[in-house]
Amino acid sequence: MTTSIPQITKLENKTRLSNPGTVVSVRGSVVDIRFDAHLPSIYSLLYAKDREIAIEVLAQLDAHRVRGIALTPTQGLARGMAVEDTGGPLNAPVGKGILSRMFDVFGNAIDRQAAPTDVQWRTVHRAPPALARRSTKSEIFETGIKVIDVLVPLERGGKAGLFGGAGVGKTVLLTEMIHNMIGHQEGISIFCGIGERCREGEELYRDMKEAGVLPNMVMVFGQMNEPPGSRFRVGLAALTMAEYFRDDEHRDVLLLIDNIFRFIQAGMEVSGLMGQMPSRLGYQPTMGTELSRLEERIANTDAGAITSIQAVYVPADDLTDPAAVHTFSHLSASIVLSRKRASEGLYPSVDLLQSNSKMATPGIVGERHYLLAQEIRRTLAQYEDLKDVIAMLGLEQLSPDDRKVVARARRLERFLTQPFFATEQFSGIKGKLVSLKDSLDGCERILRDEFKDYPESALYMIGPIDEAKKETPPNKPEARTEPGTESAVKADLKSAGGSKSKASSESQPKPEPKPKPEVEHAVDTHEP
Repeated sequence: MTTSIPQITKLENKTRLSNPGTVVSVRGSVVDIRFDAHLPSIYSLLYAKDREIAIEVLAQLDAHRVRGIALTPTQGLARGMAVEDTGGPLNAPVGKGILSRMFDVFGNAIDRQAAPTDVQWRTVHRAPPALARRSTKSEIFETGIKVIDVLVPLERGGKAGLFGGAGVGKTVLLTEMIHNMIGHQEGISIFCGIGERCREGEELYRDMKEAGVLPNMVMVFGQMNEPPGSRFRVGLAALTMAEYFRDDEHRDVLLLIDNIFRFIQAGMEVSGLMGQMPSRLGYQPTMGTELSRLEERIANTDAGAITSIQAVYVPADDLTDPAAVHTFSHLSASIVLSRKRASEGLYPSVDLLQSNSKMATPGIVGERHYLLAQEIRRTLAQYEDLKDVIAMLGLEQLSPDDRKVVARARRLERFLTQPFFATEQFSGIKGKLVSLKDSLDGCERILRDEFKDYPESALYMIGPIDEAKKETPPNKPEARTEPGTESAVKADLKSAGGSKSKASSESQPKPEPKPKPEVEHAVDTHEP
């Protein structure tokens, strides 16, 4: 596949003729090139082998040699081959013509359609907006997902991260957010795939086309089959497109990135190939700078806002990994996904106690929302503390107040699950979109014990709280609720290693009836 940019300017053509170079060495993706006229500047884009192989200059070795990283596979490249200097950096297409299209890092259309017309080309290496241009207004961005809107509210024009290991539902949650937001989003949506599966990109394109939201969407992909140089620059290409719609069109932009860790990983590969000394755990020494260069361009300005939602892979579920730690510092909301909750079937598997948002303050979300979120966290934290006691002694040994806390917490956990539109075909359950008002009302009514006579299963995978009343009316509260709650708690704890609770709780029921006949029999034998 040719990587040529569709448009060659007169300046580029003149530079190519006046500043030819020659390949002097090739080591994997690292290429050393000699220029006799003058050295290309850092980040200059070079072409070799009839513009099939693109190389970005990253270092000047001496007065005549530069070292670059190939953005395409270097198969077929050899010493002595001629190199063209474009005289400028890597460019990305911008303009109304890119809407509803899919691109690679070079701006080539990869959706089997003709190249877009009516586009301009801009460098991907741009400075973040100045502080004087930034907006400080804080506004909530509703997602229609109960657990996020209530406990981890997102900021319009802010950055939110979905943290989790492999297979806990990052991409599914991101896809659901796309489905829920794009329908209500007035502006433009840009999806950037960095180092993830090609299959997911194709599925997303097909789903967005069927949903009818493609006309206001742009997709840019540098997936895991691409060389590290390409994966390292595709995020900047997507940001350049987002900045055009914010600054020139004055429209709000929703930027979705999957996956930020793959951007850091690509930088680590490039750093190693360039011969830099690795930092802790093998990461590049410049990781903080490279991540800031990307994240600081995502900002609110007086012209418009870029709201970003980013999936972040966490290696081995370790949130202290340097990649996760550096990413945390840039975000206004951190949504941590839990493998334990995923194994219990509680989807979305958001860790309700580890996730947090800077928007969750009384001044932004309001007094009622803030106090309700704090009460929910307090209830869930108390239940977490009581789990060890229940595992050792059983639910019966808890005080009445603690039992109420456990019942509320378990009902809250189940109410905060939600069927997704993205998983309808797999689960067979129709997806639900829930407003913030309905989500808050449901949590408030559970905390007031309004649903203590309903089985926990009535609150699992529903939308608004009133759906529980429609499905399961409380006919015989005492007979239905208590046994269900106890057996469910025991089952959960048994799966977590607390199988002793079953034995202890079953041995608790009163053992008096058995000894009684024996005592009476003993008295009878002593009467004569």
